[in-house]
Amino acid sequence: MQSNDEKAPAVETRINSGISFSQQVFLGALVADSIAMPVHWYYNQSAIERDFGIIDAYQSPKKTHPDSILWRSEYKPLNANGDILREQSQYWGRRGVHYHQFLEAGQNTLNSLLSIELFEMVRKSGHYDPTRWLDHYINFMLTPGKHNDTYVEEYHRHFFTNYSTGRKPMNCGVRDIHIGGLAPVPALIAALGPRHPDIREIVQTHVALTHKDNDVLAAADATVRILAAVSLGAHLQEAILDEASQWISRAKINRWTECADRVVVGGMLSSACYIPDAFPAALYLSYRHADKPATGICSNAQCGGDSCHRGSVIGSLLAASSPLPEILIDRLVAAPRIINN
Repeated sequence: MQSNDEKAPAVETRINSGISFSQQVFLGALVADSIAMPVHWYYNQSAIERDFGIIDAYQSPKKTHPDSILWRSEYKPLNANGDILREQSQYWGRRGVHYHQFLEAGQNTLNSLLSIELFEMVRKSGHYDPTRWLDHYINFMLTPGKHNDTYVEEYHRHFFTNYSTGRKPMNCGVRDIHIGGLAPVPALIAALGPRHPDIREIVQTHVALTHKDNDVLAAADATVRILAAVSLGAHLQEAILDEASQWISRAKINRWTECADRVVVGGMLSSACYIPDAFPAALYLSYRHADKPATGICSNAQCGGDSCHRGSVIGSLLAASSPLPEILIDRLVAAPRIINN
């Protein structure tokens, strides 16, 4: 008998052939984020099945979250230049609040929404400008109504605490070690192409604006190299082994494949957000489910933990290896912003 995380999700296999490789990469990241959104930061895997069953489609979050730690999270802006929670601040400090309580099925979390903003900006201008992006980022975060997400990740809070003290935006980033720092990578790949001559340098510049951590930057570079290799015809599994050897090995993969995904991610590897385990977990699930993007994306959600940000990596890699099912694209709220751009 198959375990729940090994059951193939009941997702339509019809594909959309009119979408470019770069668009597929970014759509994969957004699909995985949205699929995982209702169970984001569920650490009790049995609670995922209790609340949502086997995840094989977009769903809205429950009214409460059994593992929410918003009740012990706090952020108080120093002044108006740090007020990034605004109307959502009333929910911080309360027990049981779902991190994404106001999102609906098929919508994306804040980090992915920012990635879409980045994609559109770079696509429109034809080049990447970090100063222009920081201006846009600050305006987006401080303007009411730009998003409806309750949770604002730690790196945003550090950035705007620094910004509210008068620091220049270029100097507001911190040494953040969370995999959420990789969320913009597929957006830059999609906007500029995986073989842009400066793509590795651009990704490093962008990620370092908020995540000044060597491991996060190394993981971002490995992600770029894997996607570039696949775009040139390499199989995803071989690209992962060739370009991410400091993070994962064939020997480890061979041992792990003897176990269910949720034993590996959540047992052998932490399902939390910290890059030393989160990135190898993303690589492993991408390797194991290469050529089966829907299966891998849904399995990632079933593993729990920081499944949204881990999913941004997994979704982009899996979508590079094989086209996404059309139903997942059709029901992704943000899809037209990518396809029509």
